[in-house]
Amino acid sequence: MSKVGKVPITLPSGVEITIGQDNTIAVKGPKGQLSEKLHPKIRLAQKDGTIEVSVAHPDNRSERALWGLGRALVANMVAGVSEGFSKQLEINGVGYKAAVQGKKLVLHVGFSHQVDFLMPEGIEAAVEKNVVTISGVDKQLVGEIAAQVRKVRPPEPYKGKGIRYIDEVVRRKAGKVAKSAE
Repeated sequence: MSKVGKVPITLPSGVEITIGQDNTIAVKGPKGQLSEKLHPKIRLAQKDGTIEVSVAHPDNRSERALWGLGRALVANMVAGVSEGFSKQLEINGVGYKAAVQGKKLVLHVGFSHQVDFLMPEGIEAAVEKNVVTISGVDKQLVGEIAAQVRKVRPPEPYKGKGIRYIDEVVRRKAGKVAKSAE
Protein backbone atom coordinates (compact mmCIF):
# COMPACT_ATOMS: atom_id res chain seq x y z
CA MET A 1 0.00 0.00 0.00
CA SER A 2 1.03 3.57 -0.62
CA LYS A 3 1.88 5.35 2.62
CA VAL A 4 0.74 8.70 1.24
CA GLY A 5 -2.20 7.43 -0.80
CA LYS A 6 -4.01 5.53 1.95
CA VAL A 7 -4.44 8.59 4.22
CA PRO A 8 -7.94 10.06 3.74
CA ILE A 9 -8.29 13.78 2.95
CA THR A 10 -10.52 15.68 5.37
CA LEU A 11 -12.59 18.45 3.85
CA PRO A 12 -12.62 21.75 5.77
CA SER A 13 -15.92 23.60 6.14
CA GLY A 14 -16.87 25.63 3.08
CA VAL A 15 -15.09 23.33 0.60
CA GLU A 16 -17.19 21.49 -1.98
CA ILE A 17 -15.93 18.70 -4.23
CA THR A 18 -17.44 17.45 -7.47
CA ILE A 19 -16.15 14.21 -8.95
CA GLY A 20 -16.89 13.84 -12.69
CA GLN A 21 -17.33 10.71 -14.77
CA ASP A 22 -14.12 11.15 -16.80
CA ASN A 23 -11.98 11.29 -13.62
CA THR A 24 -12.10 15.06 -13.33
CA ILE A 25 -12.31 16.66 -9.93
CA ALA A 26 -13.52 20.20 -9.21
CA VAL A 27 -12.84 21.77 -5.83
CA LYS A 28 -14.59 24.98 -4.78
CA GLY A 29 -13.84 26.93 -1.62
CA PRO A 30 -13.66 30.40 -0.07
CA LYS A 31 -10.41 31.36 -1.88
CA GLY A 32 -11.45 30.17 -5.35
CA GLN A 33 -11.91 27.04 -7.40
CA LEU A 34 -9.66 24.51 -9.11
CA SER A 35 -10.24 21.56 -11.41
CA GLU A 36 -7.95 18.76 -12.51
CA LYS A 37 -8.17 15.67 -14.68
CA LEU A 38 -6.60 12.75 -12.82
CA HIS A 39 -5.05 9.59 -14.26
CA PRO A 40 -7.67 6.98 -15.28
CA LYS A 41 -6.27 4.40 -12.83
CA ILE A 42 -6.95 6.64 -9.81
CA ARG A 43 -10.32 6.22 -8.12
CA LEU A 44 -11.93 8.76 -5.79
CA ALA A 45 -14.65 8.14 -3.23
CA GLN A 46 -16.35 10.80 -1.12
CA LYS A 47 -17.53 9.67 2.33
CA ASP A 48 -19.01 11.99 4.99
CA GLY A 49 -16.50 14.87 4.96
CA THR A 50 -13.50 12.91 3.67
CA ILE A 51 -12.16 11.81 0.32
CA GLU A 52 -10.49 8.46 -0.11
CA VAL A 53 -8.13 7.85 -3.02
CA SER A 54 -7.51 4.31 -4.30
CA VAL A 55 -6.25 2.35 -7.30
CA ALA A 56 -7.44 -0.89 -8.89
CA HIS A 57 -4.21 -2.87 -8.24
CA PRO A 58 -2.42 -1.69 -5.08
CA ASP A 59 0.29 -4.34 -5.51
CA ASN A 60 1.39 -2.86 -8.87
CA ARG A 61 4.35 -0.51 -8.35
CA SER A 62 3.39 2.06 -10.98
CA GLU A 63 -0.18 2.25 -9.69
CA ARG A 64 1.09 2.75 -6.11
CA ALA A 65 3.08 5.74 -7.37
CA LEU A 66 -0.03 7.11 -9.08
CA TRP A 67 -1.96 6.50 -5.86
CA GLY A 68 0.30 8.75 -3.82
CA LEU A 69 0.46 11.34 -6.61
CA GLY A 70 -3.32 11.46 -6.95
CA ARG A 71 -3.82 11.89 -3.22
CA ALA A 72 -1.20 14.67 -3.07
CA LEU A 73 -2.80 16.52 -6.01
CA VAL A 74 -6.26 16.40 -4.45
CA ALA A 75 -4.94 17.39 -1.00
CA ASN A 76 -3.10 20.38 -2.53
CA MET A 77 -6.28 21.45 -4.32
CA VAL A 78 -8.27 21.28 -1.09
CA ALA A 79 -5.58 23.21 0.83
CA GLY A 80 -5.33 25.80 -1.95
CA VAL A 81 -9.02 26.70 -2.08
CA SER A 82 -9.31 26.80 1.71
CA GLU A 83 -6.04 28.48 2.78
CA GLY A 84 -4.04 29.31 -0.36
CA PHE A 85 -0.30 29.05 -0.99
CA SER A 86 2.44 31.66 -1.00
CA LYS A 87 6.17 31.94 -1.67
CA GLN A 88 8.37 34.76 -0.45
CA LEU A 89 11.37 36.07 -2.34
CA GLU A 90 13.99 38.43 -0.94
CA ILE A 91 15.76 41.00 -3.10
CA ASN A 92 19.36 41.77 -2.07
CA GLY A 93 21.58 44.40 -3.66
CA VAL A 94 22.25 48.13 -3.60
CA GLY A 95 19.51 49.88 -5.59
CA TYR A 96 17.59 46.64 -6.17
CA LYS A 97 13.85 47.09 -5.64
CA ALA A 98 10.46 45.83 -6.71
CA ALA A 99 7.01 47.35 -7.06
CA VAL A 100 3.55 46.17 -8.09
CA GLN A 101 1.70 48.12 -10.79
CA GLY A 102 -1.71 46.56 -11.39
CA LYS A 103 -1.07 42.98 -12.57
CA LYS A 104 2.65 43.65 -13.22
CA LEU A 105 5.60 43.11 -10.94
CA VAL A 106 8.24 45.71 -11.84
CA LEU A 107 11.81 44.71 -10.90
CA HIS A 108 14.84 47.00 -10.79
CA VAL A 109 17.69 44.52 -10.30
CA GLY A 110 20.84 46.03 -11.74
CA PHE A 111 20.04 45.94 -15.45
CA SER A 112 20.02 49.04 -17.63
CA HIS A 113 16.24 48.66 -17.84
CA GLN A 114 13.41 47.62 -15.55
CA VAL A 115 12.00 44.12 -15.88
CA ASP A 116 8.19 43.94 -16.13
CA PHE A 117 6.79 40.58 -15.02
CA LEU A 118 3.11 40.05 -15.87
CA MET A 119 1.25 37.96 -13.27
CA PRO A 120 -1.08 35.29 -14.71
CA GLU A 121 -4.73 34.99 -13.73
CA GLY A 122 -5.17 33.75 -10.15
CA ILE A 123 -1.71 34.84 -8.94
CA GLU A 124 -1.14 37.94 -6.84
CA ALA A 125 2.10 39.67 -5.94
CA ALA A 126 2.72 41.95 -2.96
CA VAL A 127 5.89 43.87 -2.10
CA GLU A 128 6.92 44.95 1.37
CA LYS A 129 10.37 46.60 1.59
CA ASN A 130 12.67 44.06 -0.13
CA VAL A 131 10.36 41.01 0.17
CA VAL A 132 8.10 39.93 -2.71
CA THR A 133 5.21 37.63 -1.76
CA ILE A 134 3.60 35.59 -4.53
CA SER A 135 0.30 33.97 -3.57
CA GLY A 136 -2.55 32.03 -5.15
CA VAL A 137 -4.67 28.89 -4.88
CA ASP A 138 -2.73 26.64 -7.28
CA LYS A 139 0.43 25.31 -5.58
CA GLN A 140 2.17 24.39 -8.82
CA LEU A 141 1.48 27.75 -10.46
CA VAL A 142 2.65 29.71 -7.39
CA GLY A 143 5.91 27.74 -7.32
CA GLU A 144 6.44 28.14 -11.07
CA ILE A 145 5.91 31.92 -11.02
CA ALA A 146 8.20 32.29 -7.98
CA ALA A 147 10.90 30.31 -9.82
CA GLN A 148 10.51 32.50 -12.92
CA VAL A 149 10.82 35.69 -10.84
CA ARG A 150 13.94 34.28 -9.13
CA LYS A 151 15.37 33.43 -12.57
CA VAL A 152 15.37 37.14 -13.54
CA ARG A 153 18.42 37.69 -11.28
CA PRO A 154 19.49 34.56 -9.34
CA PRO A 155 21.69 35.10 -6.29
CA GLU A 156 25.41 35.21 -7.04
CA PRO A 157 27.89 33.59 -4.64
CA TYR A 158 30.43 36.42 -4.19
CA LYS A 159 28.38 39.36 -2.93
CA GLY A 160 25.03 37.60 -2.45
CA LYS A 161 23.19 40.03 -4.73
CA GLY A 162 20.07 38.89 -6.54
CA ILE A 163 16.63 37.41 -5.89
CA ARG A 164 16.38 34.40 -3.59
CA TYR A 165 13.77 32.55 -1.58
CA ILE A 166 13.44 33.66 2.05
CA ASP A 167 14.59 30.28 3.41
CA GLU A 168 17.27 29.72 0.71
CA VAL A 169 20.88 29.52 1.83
CA VAL A 170 23.36 30.89 -0.69
CA ARG A 171 26.83 29.40 -0.32
CA ARG A 172 29.26 32.25 -0.38
CA LYS A 173 32.65 32.05 -2.08
CA ALA A 174 35.80 33.89 -1.13
CA GLY A 175 36.91 36.50 -3.64
CA LYS A 176 40.33 36.74 -5.21
CA VAL A 177 43.16 37.32 -2.78
CA ALA A 178 46.06 39.51 -3.86
CA LYS A 179 49.51 37.84 -3.77
CA SER A 180 52.00 39.41 -1.43
CA ALA A 181 55.15 40.79 -3.07
CA GLU A 182 58.26 38.94 -1.96
